[in-house]
Amino acid sequence: QLRLVESGGGLVQPGGSLRLSCSASGFNLDVYAIGWFRQAPGKEREGVSCISSRDGSVTNYADSVKGRFTISRDNAKNMVYLQMNSLQPEDTAVYYCAADGPHRFFSRCVFSAPWGSWGQGAQVTVSS
Repeated sequence: QLRLVESGGGLVQPGGSLRLSCSASGFNLDVYAIGWFRQAPGKEREGVSCISSRDGSVTNYADSVKGRFTISRDNAKNMVYLQMNSLQPEDTAVYYCAADGPHRFFSRCVFSAPWGSWGQGAQVTVSS
């Protein structure tokens, strides 16, 4: 079974940056669409960003992070990244990566996809 691992979380001041990484061992991530989700205390989990399988040519972002966050994938390293810039206190949450697939052919990503595998989460805290 695909097991995902997030890394790169931490404490950052408002306006700062962090990069989250999502990795998997034993599976090729390129056949999966990958999504990043977050859940803040007392709030519902929400989709942040996702990237299509294969070449990652299709990406989607929540309105709240557009222009600040960038998702990318490096299939050679079997990694997916979420670069987060201009972080604000409202970005504080546990961030999860999730996988939809495997897909035999190219697959776009949508937040409503059947995300079958999830990581354990990485805490991101934005505070002065």
